[in-house]
Amino acid sequence: MKLNTLTPSEGSTKNRKRIGRGTGSGRGGTSTRGHKGAKSRSGYKSKIGFEGGQMPLQRRVPKFGFKSFNRVEFKPVNLDTLQTLAEQFNLATINMDALVSHGIASKNDKIKILGGGELTAKIDVTAHKFSASAVEAIEKLGGAVNKIS
Repeated sequence: MKLNTLTPSEGSTKNRKRIGRGTGSGRGGTSTRGHKGAKSRSGYKSKIGFEGGQMPLQRRVPKFGFKSFNRVEFKPVNLDTLQTLAEQFNLATINMDALVSHGIASKNDKIKILGGGELTAKIDVTAHKFSASAVEAIEKLGGAVNKIS
């Protein structure tokens, strides 16, 4: 073994340049930070969305509208959807369980039955809300309307 044949053992050295270790390293002086300015100083931290003093995007874009946090969202279901359910699965009553099991609504949805489409089957429908035209169409065929509170 001679001094000129010595090499570091496998995995003991890192293959990266060390920054800020003198001018001879090639990465000394300003240590890749450039000259002057906030980014060259230690302790620099930028605020999210800061654009160097330019008016930030979130303040430039106009804001409008209002959404009440008390608003209740309903999942709309039309009469023609109820008709196809009644025909395909031979249902006489349609309630939340039927709508959830057939993939029309999820278990946390509030359902509103709307009067869109034709209804020819006599069905008993249970839902959270009904439009006036839907109630009229269901009761005209002898079906029943049950509201969930």
